[in-house]
Amino acid sequence: MDIKGKIAIVTGASSGIGEATAREFGREGAKVVIAARRVDKLQALAQEINAMGNGAECLVVQADLSKLEDIQTLIDQTLKKFARIDILVNNAGFGRLDWLENLDPIKDIRAQIDVNVMGVIQTTRLVLPVMIKQRSGSIINMCSMAGLVGTPTYTIYAASKHAVHGFTEALRREVKPWGIDVSMIYPGGVVTEFGQHAGIKRKTKATTPKFLLLTAEDVARAIVKLVRRPRPMWIIPWLWSLTALLNKLFPSFVDYTTITRFTIPERADELKAT
Repeated sequence: MDIKGKIAIVTGASSGIGEATAREFGREGAKVVIAARRVDKLQALAQEINAMGNGAECLVVQADLSKLEDIQTLIDQTLKKFARIDILVNNAGFGRLDWLENLDPIKDIRAQIDVNVMGVIQTTRLVLPVMIKQRSGSIINMCSMAGLVGTPTYTIYAASKHAVHGFTEALRREVKPWGIDVSMIYPGGVVTEFGQHAGIKRKTKATTPKFLLLTAEDVARAIVKLVRRPRPMWIIPWLWSLTALLNKLFPSFVDYTTITRFTIPERADELKAT
């Protein structure tokens, strides 16, 4: 797909990967519709894109992707302004990382499922009729390594990303006859606001090695490449593919390693108390 002049919706565009992706589409000369809850940050990004002078244009739509009426408004305003939708990047999402029994059933559990899963499904459902009528389109769903390998404290986040994986795989096989490409991208650790809002508390200080860390711009460039040259799924950086393969072929080994090196040290005090 030649991206210049195409209409691209990017959700969760107020920061991180979504912001970098919208900016990257702008550099390619696309017409970008950016959606998130923090409208002030969206407006600042829109000014930057509109000033690029290469045909890029930006429309701001304030939207909470857990609310169906906001998603409908996003689609309606996009069609009113541009009359078509060529690219959808379902990026909006967040994580709350803690032991399952500590998670709030509404703020942590239901909210993650509403945004990370239902937001992706409902946004895609409303975009599909447009793309089917056009007989063309590109849908990129933001997954995560948590969608392939479940780790402690990621129970709900991993569940949401596993759901996105299954949804995307099925959808890809549903809509290809209409010329619609559906892809998943699986970044490892990315330097964004994710960690600030996830509530991570670790005694072991376990984290992604620096040499495997990505920037939001790294992921944004990969998303643009996926639009140009679609593939079913893309794990970045590629070394994480080995982790996914190991988890698939030798799950007991991964269980043992994770439990002995992470779960038991992290929960040592609780284990002693019980």
